[in-house]
Amino acid sequence: MSPSGNAENVENRVRDFRLGQSLTQEELGRNVGLTRQSIIAIEKGRFTPSIHTVLKLARALGTSVDDLFWLVGGDDEIGEKA
Repeated sequence: MSPSGNAENVENRVRDFRLGQSLTQEELGRNVGLTRQSIIAIEKGRFTPSIHTVLKLARALGTSVDDLFWLVGGDDEIGEKA
């Protein structure tokens, strides 16, 4: 992970789950203690949140961490989601 918190091999479905619950980015952020801008950065893959934040997001969205975030790699995919 780079110093800015980006991890090129982590993908997520935060936006899909958020929209499935009809939540705005601001509402989700308020529920987990983040700004709307932080939610945007997470959804776009520009920032990988801490494990604490990931757990809070999963709880707020009523799903598991595995359904929200997964690792991807070059030739040897790790936890690939379709």
